Amino acid sequence: MTNQPRHSPDASHAGHSGGSIRHSAVVHHDRGEVEAVQDALEAAMTRCGYSKASLFAVRLSFQEGIANAFNHGHKNLPPHTPAIVEFAVSPDEVMIAIEDQGPGFKPDAVADCTLDENLEVPRGRGVMLIRAYMHEVRYNDKGNRVEMFFRAKPPASA
Repeated sequence: MTNQPRHSPDASHAGHSGGSIRHSAVVHHDRGEVEAVQDALEAAMTRCGYSKASLFAVRLSFQEGIANAFNHGHKNLPPHTPAIVEFAVSPDEVMIAIEDQGPGFKPDAVADCTLDENLEVPRGRGVMLIRAYMHEVRYNDKGNRVEMFFRAKPPASA
């Protein structure tokens, strides 16, 4: 996967391109900054006609993804270390990318939190929720960038 462009600290960019509403921001572990991006994401989805159920699914996935970035990806980094958030919303699809500056992880190594032996292990629930609510989830090779896709009309199961 190619490297994504870095933005200057506290940068935020929004715009329309190719029929989609795009936004990118450098976000610190600050409730107000995170909520501002979440509000912009929900406003874009509302403008594109997404249902309340879709808004819930995407909001929960965004919250889990950003929490994972700050609580796990940035675990051993200074508290002011920002994450990069990008999203694109069109009537057909929502794409959210969250990139932390941590060492990354191996998504396939996350234990299945729904198995009996893992029910009391406090890990993996965010990854499981993201996979359950989004139609497609990708990680870069390093494991410090997640791209989540929600489609207005999910592809038919094969």
